[in-house]
Amino acid sequence: MKINHTALYVEDLERARTFFETYFHAVSNEKYHNQTTGFESYFLTFQGDTRLEIMTKPQLDKHKKSPVSWGYIHLAFSVGSKEQVDHLTARLKADGYSVISGPRTTGDGYYESCILDEEGNQIEITV
Repeated sequence: MKINHTALYVEDLERARTFFETYFHAVSNEKYHNQTTGFESYFLTFQGDTRLEIMTKPQLDKHKKSPVSWGYIHLAFSVGSKEQVDHLTARLKADGYSVISGPRTTGDGYYESCILDEEGNQIEITV
C-alpha cells in the first residue's frame, strides 16, 4: 500500500501552481473546474510518482495558520544535497519568501531549512 497523493486547499490556485512549478519542478495537469460548486484543482506531479493536489473553492474557511498547530504541518522536498538546500533557500529568500529556520543540521541529523509560501504553508527543504 502507498499514499496516492496529498491535497492542500489554497486561496490562490494559480499562484500556488506557479510556486510549485517554479521552485520544485512540479508538472501540472489541466485544471479541473466543477461549475456547480466552484471547486477547482490541479494535480502536481514531482520527480517519480509523488503528487500533490492543490484545490480551491469559494467558501474556504480562511483561518490563521500556525506552524505549531494540530494536523498536517508541512510538505518536505528532498533536493539531493546540502548545496542544493542552501541554493534553493537563498533563492526563495531573495524572492521574498520567509525563511523560518535553517539551513541547519537538526538534532536528529537532517540538513534542512523551512520557508513559508505566500499563504503561510510551511515547506521543508532537505537533502
